[in-house]
Amino acid sequence: MKPIIIPPYLKKGDIIGIVCPAGYMPAKKLATAIRVIESDWGYRVKLGATVGHQFHYFSGTDEERLHDLQVMMDDPGVHAILCGRGGYGTGRIIEQLDFSRFRKHPKWIIGFSDITILHAHLFSRYRIASLHAPMANAFNDGGYRNDYVLSLRHALQGKKGNYAASCHPFNHPGKASGVLVGGNLALVTHLVGTSSDFDTRGKILFLEDVGEYLYNIDRMLYQLKRSGKLDQLAGLVLGKFSDVKDTDIPFGKTADEIIHDLVKEYKFPICYDFPVSHETENYALKTGAVYQLTVTRNKVTLKEKG
Repeated sequence: MKPIIIPPYLKKGDIIGIVCPAGYMPAKKLATAIRVIESDWGYRVKLGATVGHQFHYFSGTDEERLHDLQVMMDDPGVHAILCGRGGYGTGRIIEQLDFSRFRKHPKWIIGFSDITILHAHLFSRYRIASLHAPMANAFNDGGYRNDYVLSLRHALQGKKGNYAASCHPFNHPGKASGVLVGGNLALVTHLVGTSSDFDTRGKILFLEDVGEYLYNIDRMLYQLKRSGKLDQLAGLVLGKFSDVKDTDIPFGKTADEIIHDLVKEYKFPICYDFPVSHETENYALKTGAVYQLTVTRNKVTLKEKG
């Protein structure tokens, strides 16, 4: 297996490109992120054409979003790419992206939610690490001061992630090391059978989601289980499943109970309610990097190795 390529970390004065490869985001919602990245973090910002641009639900047509992301990926003067928001749309353009230049000069791609597709594609096809981390909107309303947005700053500087979570009654104690992969549950499930799908054997898998019906969480987890994605994991990190919805006839279980019933048979360490999510609690995680997961009765830690 080829070693993972870690893109260069940033230094003061480097350029972070901002694009919106999926859903539409008003330009005014990026103002705080731009100000903080430039004045507080010491980087420069280059805005893509999709920032503030709208085509129905999207930040542009497929062709416009594809071109904007391709330009940023190929620009030797851009050192990292921050996605403005997720939503939906990356999967419509992923097959048309040309990674030939990017593979020679990799850079950090940052985002979560729909950007899970980019993380998975970079890892499975090219063995390049990327950052599942807060996006531009997380800087708003004072968010740039919290530990989660600051974890992105630290990751870009090359600092190793070392995160903790509270205990949970469903946690499965143990210790494991492995390459970290995963992201949004819906996207990870939809990747099965595509060219962006990734091998989970010996990996630490992390999952989170938002706004899903309880029965759909159950269905997606069964899809992962039936496809063998859970069988040979080193560990499982379950983030927050927020704003879940129920049907008129109640499903009868919480999201955690659904997950627990499907994974309780496994022997590897499992933790619940880890701070990775669509909410404020969303630590920067380097997909493709090696982490150590330690789950005890009193505490959970996820520590980047190397």
